[in-house]
Parts: sequence; structure tokens; C-alpha cells
Amino acid sequence: MMVFLISLEVWRDSEFISAVRIYSSLTELSESESDFGLALGVFDGVHLGHQAVIDSARGCGSVGVLTFDPHPVQVLAPGRAPRRILANLEHKKRILEGMGVDFMVVIEFTLEFAKRDAIDFGRELLGCGVVRLSAGEDWSFGKGRSGNMTRLAEWGKAAGIEVIAVEAVEMGGGRISSTRIRECLKNDDLEGAARLLGRPYSVFGEVVAGKQLGRTMGVPTANVVVDGEQLPPDGVYRVEGNGIPGVANVGTRPTVDDSGRRSLEVHLFSDEVADSYGWWLEVGFLAKIREEKKFGSLDELKAQIHEDIAHARNELRAL
Repeated sequence: MMVFLISLEVWRDSEFISAVRIYSSLTELSESESDFGLALGVFDGVHLGHQAVIDSARGCGSVGVLTFDPHPVQVLAPGRAPRRILANLEHKKRILEGMGVDFMVVIEFTLEFAKRDAIDFGRELLGCGVVRLSAGEDWSFGKGRSGNMTRLAEWGKAAGIEVIAVEAVEMGGGRISSTRIRECLKNDDLEGAARLLGRPYSVFGEVVAGKQLGRTMGVPTANVVVDGEQLPPDGVYRVEGNGIPGVANVGTRPTVDDSGRRSLEVHLFSDEVADSYGWWLEVGFLAKIREEKKFGSLDELKAQIHEDIAHARNELRAL
């Protein structure tokens, strides 16, 4: 299983400088790149099916990804849109960098953009300097979703550009999809989610100052603010944060907080991160240790936290 979590040092600054080049339009792309492969799609979660599309675009110079923000369904059918996504734009950028993607084209998805004729978008796409295009076989585009991979392949052939329609990747008797991954998370099936993703499920966010209660218990924690991404169910987990092992609590912290707000607190097995804020952390969920619960006292909570840490360290040694 590939793991794309990145070491702590490259995430120390509040603004991470990615090697992935970012463009906001096909015009901007054509002015900066040439003779490249381009994978098309939303890529929420960048699961194994998405990776197959990206891999199909490789082999002709640099490789890039064209995606949309926000997710098209949030604009076209907000009532059917998932409440949380699997990877926000910044997180997606980090995952793609770990896969060796050179650049991203991030097109703002609006109702006006959705009304563009398929042929107009197709012409712009084929004229941006690309030599190979790939997308899922059911990918569609343009007004009324009138553009599809069959039409794009016909236009591409006339323009001398290879267009690859990638078949859906199946696993366990079904198609790999972001919906299946959400179901795995909902059902506490981290192993199932990891199989579909090709890596542990992770979320990404900024470390901010908290109440520093963990420090008084000898267990300093990083309070991670996650922007729009789906957290797993409440509980205590064995995790990796930027490649460093640790434990995390997802939930409302009922022993010390009566607000009912969900949060993510991470304790990493490293002294480097004890007193630092304003940096970014990718938290990969490896295994669930226990459910979250309310304790009768802070002493009981402290004892349980140290027991959770010992459990996680024992599991780590057993690997």
C-alpha cells in the first residue's frame, strides 16, 4: 500500500510551497506548458480509480490534472451534494504531488460555466497544448452534459490528440467510488477505505492554538482545523501526522467541553511539535482504538489517554 503522507519538516511553514504548478484556466495553461498529458475529473479523494485515469495520461512529457472547484454537484444539485468532501483543494494538491503530478488546472465551476456548449469547451481543451487526454469512460461535460468521451475522442482524432477513456476500476465486486469510501468511513471500516484509496484515509488542516489542556496532562496535542473534509466517526485512533506516528481524538471532548462541537486533536510521538501553531498537518487514520466517552474526572481521562498511547505504541512495535 502506498502512503503519501509527507515528513514534518516540509510542512513547518504556515504556507506550504508545493512543487505542483497551479493554473486557473486553459488559456493560462497553454501559455506556460506544452506537449503534456492531462487527466480530467473531479478527483474527490484521489482513489485508485482516479489514479488509473492519471496514470493513463502519463508518458508524453509532464502530466497534469484538470479539476473543478467547487465540486460540480454542489453547484448543479446542492441538495444531492455530500455534506463533506474527501479531499479539499489544498489536500488534493498534496496528494497529487506525492503521485508525481506536475501541475493542476483548477477551473471555477459556476452555473455560467455549466452552460457552455460542449464543442466550445472541447475546442479549448484540445487547443491548450495537450498531446494526450484521459478521463473516466463516463465523464461528461458541457451544457446538458452533451459532451462525452466518444465525442471527445472523435474531436481528438481529427486534431491528432490521443484521447483515452478509462474503464472504472472495480474491487470487492463493485466499482471504486467516493461514495463507497464514505460508506466505509461511516461504518468504521478504515481498512476498506484504505484499500479503495491505495493509502490510509487522511484529512488535512491547519494547527491552531487550543486550550492546552493536553499539555497539563503531559500529552501536548495539535488542534487541527479541517476545512470541509469528512472526519471518521467519533473515537480515538492510531494515526500518522505528516509521517509521524501518534494518536488522535475525533469528537466533542465531552469530559472537558460541553459545546458539542466536533474537533480533531492529535498527539504525535515527537517533541518537535509540542508548542508550535500555524503549520499544516495531514492526519492519516490507521486504526480505531476505542469509542469516545465521558469520564468522571480529569484524572480518569488522563489515565485513559496514556493507556491509548501505550496501546498505539504497542501496535506500532508489532508492525
